[in-house]
Amino acid sequence: MNRSPKRHSFQKERYLQRCAENDQSVNEDYLQMFDDIINQEKSKFVDPESRVDNMEYDLRTTKWICDKAKVSEVYAQNLYAAMCNNNFVQNDVWPILSGKSWGCSWRYAGGIIADMREEGDYIDWYCSGIKGKPSINEEGKENDDGINGYVSEGVVTDEIRDDLLKLGWLVVNDNDV
Repeated sequence: MNRSPKRHSFQKERYLQRCAENDQSVNEDYLQMFDDIINQEKSKFVDPESRVDNMEYDLRTTKWICDKAKVSEVYAQNLYAAMCNNNFVQNDVWPILSGKSWGCSWRYAGGIIADMREEGDYIDWYCSGIKGKPSINEEGKENDDGINGYVSEGVVTDEIRDDLLKLGWLVVNDNDV
């Protein structure tokens, strides 16, 4: 299963930085809380039942989709954006009929992408669709085309929709479930 060694490190690092900047002592209980979160994350999928109807598990354990996210920052951002503000259901009769769906927060979606790429933390992807990245022309100046392949949170591109379907997941809106 793909995992970023930096996952869940951003908040701990910022806390230590704030303590140093403000000349405050570090609360060891607070540090332990961060370590507990990391340990909890590492054992999250030990129970086989936790893997059932869990799109995160499917994403992080499927080599071809992790490879696509590693190779293309745009693809990774588009997958992050698709997970935001959307719900997903397995493409099977019982999950569809029972309305059992999967969804996550924007921060959590960013963490999944970091894990899939095996680098960084949620903050590297969180809110990445809001501004996007302008493309650069041959003279090194920004083009007017806006976001260089990045899409807003909640947008599901055709490529992402097709890949999630290959993985066995459908994008649904609240009216569909």
